[in-house]
Amino acid sequence: MSSISNVENLSPQTIRRLVREQEELIKDPPEGIRIVVNDSDVTDIQAFIDGPAGTPYAGGRFNVKLVLGKDFPHTPPKAYFLTKIFHPNVASSGEICVNTLKRDWKQDLGIKHILLTIKCLLIVPNAESALNEEAGKLLLEEYDHYFQRAQMITEIHAPIPKSMKIGREDDSSDGPLAKKHAGSKTLEKKKISKDKKKTLKRL
Repeated sequence: MSSISNVENLSPQTIRRLVREQEELIKDPPEGIRIVVNDSDVTDIQAFIDGPAGTPYAGGRFNVKLVLGKDFPHTPPKAYFLTKIFHPNVASSGEICVNTLKRDWKQDLGIKHILLTIKCLLIVPNAESALNEEAGKLLLEEYDHYFQRAQMITEIHAPIPKSMKIGREDDSSDGPLAKKHAGSKTLEKKKISKDKKKTLKRL
């Protein structure tokens, strides 16, 4: 994985775009994603992604790096997990295989879209384009075993204290858990409306 800066190879327009995108991500970060800015090199793009709830990566925080080539944005960046992870679409080197960074790449796709795509990959792995054959096979044939293995690797290599969770504390749910919260809010509304009706009857 190359760590050489490509600032001198990129056009001023591309550099301005990168700076703007990073500033927007700092100002309004997506849920569970935090970008780390290198002021001396805008092409050194790293972020931390919290493992989504309901997945074996929940409770983990994963360091991700985007490597921009000299032809970016005409060619897609390469993406790597710097944190060890057990996932069908992540090679032992950390390289991530996802269609968005290959045949589905478009020049106008930004950093935010890439990071959200990587987060989605944690929720829905793609066994058909597996870089980790063992993980891909377990995902298809022994899901419980895959889940336990991925969860164990997460607990060992990517643990984070609950108090340090990224994102909005009042809306930190994801996936299946989000539905539970939504259901509880609906029940609360029903309860409030019943109380209102009782009060009106008394009046």
